[in-house]
Amino acid sequence: MPRIALATYDPAPGRSEDTDLPVLVRALRDAGADAEARHWDDPAADWAGYDLVVIRSTWDYSWRAAEFAAWVERTATLTRLANPAPVVRWNTDKRYLGELAAAGVPTVPTRYIAPGEAAALPTGHEFVVKPTSGAGARFAARYTPAEHDTALRQLARMHAEGFTAMVQPYMPGIDVRGERALQFFGGRLLHASRKGAVLSPGTPYDADKVAHPGVERWQPTPAELAVAKQALAAVPGTPELLYARVDLVDGDDGEPRLMELELVEPNLFLWLHPESLPRVTEAILRTARES
Repeated sequence: MPRIALATYDPAPGRSEDTDLPVLVRALRDAGADAEARHWDDPAADWAGYDLVVIRSTWDYSWRAAEFAAWVERTATLTRLANPAPVVRWNTDKRYLGELAAAGVPTVPTRYIAPGEAAALPTGHEFVVKPTSGAGARFAARYTPAEHDTALRQLARMHAEGFTAMVQPYMPGIDVRGERALQFFGGRLLHASRKGAVLSPGTPYDADKVAHPGVERWQPTPAELAVAKQALAAVPGTPELLYARVDLVDGDDGEPRLMELELVEPNLFLWLHPESLPRVTEAILRTARES
């Protein structure tokens, strides 16, 4: 009987809970595994006692990046970790978008402004400022060229806290066709979803935001599948990924562009796609038995 831990977090009041987690634990137990959810920062957790630790909903990691990185490295020395530690390390810093763009993956154009660097901002179109380490639209905001002063205050705040900023053009296609999330599990497409725009005009960067507004089922197009597979193939080292979510938006030409590649703790949306639960369960069990 494989022992499996699903790593999660202890949500403070008002933070998102992983509603898929108890369903997945129960499915794994019904399939014969000794499975449980454990907080990733639980000092009493014996990670070496598991055949597999699956990172599921460690949704506070970007607030505690150094601590989380240390936990990932330590856990990977004690047992099998999915996704693998090098993948997690690479994916927690969104400068990976620059690497994927250099590899030919169609991405949303992105510039990076590190602390101490000149804060050159767009003057001819709407743009987005957000940190290279973040989740759930934390410290993200949408600006018009007339709002440069507000954007500069955000950059100053982020730089004071040690964050490198990303600056991207706001992709107006999001307001029309939303953002599509293609979920892969065990190396194959699992399901896809679409959500509305997260960043509304005038919403402060430090305001709480709904990370997945209006999420609904989606049938990916051949072009979306092609970009998703291209992005996954460009992950350094061609690692074996248990799970991946590829977030896409439309470029000005109407073609899909990579917004983010989620390889750390993507929401699976199993509540929206209950038919995917058996495949997720099977893939986790197979990975645990290979350990």
